[in-house]
Amino acid sequence: MEEKKKVLLLAGGGTLGSYTALELLKKGCAVDVVCMEEIRSYQKDLHYIRAKIDEAFFHEFLADRHYDAIVDFLHYTNVKEFPRKFDFLCSKTDRYVFLSSYRVYADEEHPVREDSPKLLDTVGRTGLLARDTYGLTKSENERYIRVSPHKNWTIVRPLISFSRFRFDLVTLGGLHLIPRYLAGKELLLPEEAKKKHAALGWAGNVGMLIARLALTPEAEGEDFIVGNDENLTWEQIAEIYHEVMGLNFRWVPAEQYLEACTSNQDGDRIILLYDRLFDREIDNAKVRRVTKTAREEFVPFREALILELSRLSDSEDSIKRFTETEVSLRINRQMDAWLAAHTK
Repeated sequence: MEEKKKVLLLAGGGTLGSYTALELLKKGCAVDVVCMEEIRSYQKDLHYIRAKIDEAFFHEFLADRHYDAIVDFLHYTNVKEFPRKFDFLCSKTDRYVFLSSYRVYADEEHPVREDSPKLLDTVGRTGLLARDTYGLTKSENERYIRVSPHKNWTIVRPLISFSRFRFDLVTLGGLHLIPRYLAGKELLLPEEAKKKHAALGWAGNVGMLIARLALTPEAEGEDFIVGNDENLTWEQIAEIYHEVMGLNFRWVPAEQYLEACTSNQDGDRIILLYDRLFDREIDNAKVRRVTKTAREEFVPFREALILELSRLSDSEDSIKRFTETEVSLRINRQMDAWLAAHTK
């Protein structure tokens, strides 16, 4: 009997990790998931290890282990430290899968493909982007991967991925959507984003593709945009939220949106101005071809949203997580104040 492939998911207890693990289990793999959460498994081939993934973890846990694939969901903000950790992880696996992001791309080619211009190359760390800690950092880590002596890597660039753990609408999330829905109040959105294609899709589609890439030899040394190509605009997505939830929206200028719906810090402005207001129409032909995934296998946005909202309704703790945090309460007070000042 053929031995099961062993796969390690680093920081894999969340949105994408859960669906990646599910697909790997369907493929007959044994899956270890290292995460900060306390999660219990009821499957013999799925094991959760609660741990802080620090320097000691890398060398103690992986000292005498080797995996067929390691899928790394960690975000390495320190680009100077990343090479050492990357080199070590590559030595512990036949295939290392690095989680990058579609946010590495500039707004210069539509649809976006794997070789489309990158923001780091076209704009660089100038102006507001000098303080970016996500998209450009992912690009810098990608640069090292490409020049490293290792060849057993795959770079994946997932779209924004929603599930019962997170719901996304432009830069807002479940912390904003769920309380506004429960209170029967409008949600503010930036009107400049209305007609922009949103790189937003279901985590189940993305996790399925990541798992398949981890097990596909042809993916070695390649990069992939990971998600379906439904290519809805933010306006179309808002309309689906309205149809499914009954959530109402008001579109306002971006500057008013930033003041009313965010902390209006550098990170808030970067994600809006250098991502959500870009046109993110994507072409996923490469990942479909390499993984042999048919378009019919992808779950459409509307269907997936209904599924995840039904799962959310089964969990009172999940609803509290969206409604009772300090950020949720503060931002919703800000929206209330804006609406009161702008409603006759």
